[in-house]
Amino acid sequence: MTETLLAMRGIGKSFLGVPVLSSVDLTMNQGEVHALVGENGAGKSTLMKILAGVHTADAGTIELDGRAVSFTHPLQAQHAGVASVFQEFNLLPELTVAENVHLGREPKRRGLIDRRAMVDATAAILADLGVDDLPPTARVGSLSVAHQQIAEIAKALSQGADLICMDEPTAALADAEVELLYRLVGRLRERGTAVLYVSHRLKEIFDLCDRITVLKDGRLVDSVATADITPDDLVAKMVGRRIESQFPERLPGTVHGDVRLKVAGGGNDYVDGIDLEVRAGEIVGLAGLQGSGRTEIAEAVFGIAPFTRGTVEVDGAPVRITRPRKAIGAGIALVTEDRKAEGLALWQSVRANARMVLDANARVHSRRRLARVSDLLASLDLVARGEDQEVRFLSGGNQQKVVVAKWLAAEPGVIVLDEPTRGIDVGAKHKLYSVIRELAAEGLAVLLIASELIEVIGLADRIVVLHDGRIAGELPGGATEQQVMAYATGRGPE
Repeated sequence: MTETLLAMRGIGKSFLGVPVLSSVDLTMNQGEVHALVGENGAGKSTLMKILAGVHTADAGTIELDGRAVSFTHPLQAQHAGVASVFQEFNLLPELTVAENVHLGREPKRRGLIDRRAMVDATAAILADLGVDDLPPTARVGSLSVAHQQIAEIAKALSQGADLICMDEPTAALADAEVELLYRLVGRLRERGTAVLYVSHRLKEIFDLCDRITVLKDGRLVDSVATADITPDDLVAKMVGRRIESQFPERLPGTVHGDVRLKVAGGGNDYVDGIDLEVRAGEIVGLAGLQGSGRTEIAEAVFGIAPFTRGTVEVDGAPVRITRPRKAIGAGIALVTEDRKAEGLALWQSVRANARMVLDANARVHSRRRLARVSDLLASLDLVARGEDQEVRFLSGGNQQKVVVAKWLAAEPGVIVLDEPTRGIDVGAKHKLYSVIRELAAEGLAVLLIASELIEVIGLADRIVVLHDGRIAGELPGGATEQQVMAYATGRGPE
């Protein structure tokens, strides 16, 4: 075997006459963890799908282990040793882990499926991965996202995969589950399996990957060793310009005014004893591990799972928020973490989505507010995309801007942002950070929830840290990750 496992050269692909990849090269070595990065629309997914046999390249060549290959179907890629783990898993929830791992290739004994052999083979793969908490007989539908991901990786290895493509593998994982993925990737490297790692999260790329290939506008920008590039230089290659500061400074004229949102003794089945204030012009970050109560507080404030004890005040007036419609009427907006499932009507236009809250709620509907929707879209740089364009055709960053526009049209005083940058690229993140700064400068009270601690630390004026459904402590903006994690894990201040 040669050290070079994969060589893709001069890859080109067009859809409906529009080129999305032009003369792209990608090489990988055996046992290498290789990052594929770029802004949304750079061509990462198309290149990965060509390698997986989902799409066929219009130009270029592919060699695997020195042999020329050409895939017209995913099964051909699998048989050649290429497996892909996409964000939407290809598993049957009613079957067990072992049954999914061997689906279509079940071991037989005397003409019948040998379930004992199937379970034993799956257990051996899991043991080789260092996984000891996933029974092969467990039903996949009962598993966490992280364990479903392990089942996908086990399936790939059972097919003899030498190369596994991972598409945003940590997008839906809890913090502890990310650590498990780190260990799995390390184990794959040790056993000589190459990993093509597609992610927007720079920390993971620099923690895990040996080399990085950068795409922009369907073209190869560079391919470098991770040790030979800094995060700032990588971002500059991805977006085509140098971003001087990852997080924009507070805008001139931003002042902290009166308290716009106040929760005293808030509690329900998920959180308890919540005392929280957010002032006009202030960004307050909610930090904590997965399941600590961050999203539960957002849902309580917005009336999805309301507080059943304690009090809530908006702009000094007591309010009883029992459902989202009452929250909207009180001037509270919620940008949810799953924009596609909960925040957008993907098949409707940008304009229709931006009017959605106004059209659905008589308490905030007005001709004046409807008339300023176009101006609002223009302020978010969305007009150039066309107000009549269906939202499903926008990038993740622009889709998120439409969600923000939908809520700003109602002129809220309080806006809750739950994972606002999930799944969007580095350049789009920076633009959204600027939008958040602008919201604070305009006098909104901003409650920010983000799994990436660096976002909370970089944007928030104050950080409220949660542990097991309670507030464990409060820190100033700019606190260290170690200080936040000390509270988040229940250890207390450092």
